[in-house]
Amino acid sequence: MPAASAASRSSAPSRSPGLVNNAVYEKGVRIESPATLAGTFATLAAHPDAIAWIGLYRPNAEELSALAAEFNLHELAIEDAVHAHQRPKIERYGDTLFTVLRAAHYVDESETVEFGELHIFSGANFVITVRHAESPDLSVVRTRMENTPGAMEEGAEAVLYAILDAVVDGYAPVVDGVANDIDEIETQVFDGDSAVSRRIYELNREVIDFDRAVSPLVQIIDTLSSGFADGYVGDMLQQYLRDVTDHVVETKERIEEFKLLLRNILAVNTSLVGQRQSEEARNLSEASNRQAEETRKISGWAAILFAPTLIAGIYGMNFKVMPELHWQYGYPYAIGLMIVASVILYIVFKRRGWL
Repeated sequence: MPAASAASRSSAPSRSPGLVNNAVYEKGVRIESPATLAGTFATLAAHPDAIAWIGLYRPNAEELSALAAEFNLHELAIEDAVHAHQRPKIERYGDTLFTVLRAAHYVDESETVEFGELHIFSGANFVITVRHAESPDLSVVRTRMENTPGAMEEGAEAVLYAILDAVVDGYAPVVDGVANDIDEIETQVFDGDSAVSRRIYELNREVIDFDRAVSPLVQIIDTLSSGFADGYVGDMLQQYLRDVTDHVVETKERIEEFKLLLRNILAVNTSLVGQRQSEEARNLSEASNRQAEETRKISGWAAILFAPTLIAGIYGMNFKVMPELHWQYGYPYAIGLMIVASVILYIVFKRRGWL
């Protein structure tokens, strides 16, 4: 028995490295979960009315080449899916739609917005999702559709709508997170936080990226409303698409509010920084003026004291040939000379405002 089990495990096909989730559905029910793309192709060949939902994460060129050959995917779309870094868009190649979406995720720990790129190939009997980031988590979408009766009755169109709806719903927490960041930034601005300028710049960049992710969705939904792979969209899906459009428009309006608020906050912060700099310059100028005034006073008093010191120093030399030493009025004369010189200097400095 163990030997047989080992043999069965060794003969079982190994899952492709980029294949994270793979299933074939018929009448909305999962009938097979192939481990390889070849198994998916075989199951589709045996069930003409079935559709395959193939989930890939950073697939290699070999996997995409196999899918291109099986489902007749256009080489330009395959090239976009390989290199990623595409703007949100929708392109039609014959009976295949190639859709690029950008999911957004708000990270509470770092208070930043992260973006993930998602490529979707959809045709009459297949949906291929190619993710280049952890976001969005399509396993939640798949589980919800599998557990909702009738959710996949319209086939690939229903899957594509569900993915689009999940991406748009993921924008709501981002809007709330950015709104909270703006409230915090307003507080920082009026508190005089020196680090707020950098945060304004970084948040503004995130809002611009968010706008680039959301703005093209209106045109994408309009294209989907005009017809999926078979050129037809059921009434129920039309209603759902209109609901998604409302959410997109609401998100777009909030983004425009954020852009306006950030411009105003930046202008206010620039004004407050300018006022603080002017106040600092004025305080520095006043301090410099006070210092200059003190310097003038010290210089004036030094000059006043210098005159008697000079006279006293000369008389203190005690040379033998100094007539004033033997003059009866020499001492009063020297004292008087000191007083007169000091008074004259005091009057001069006082008039000039030094004292």
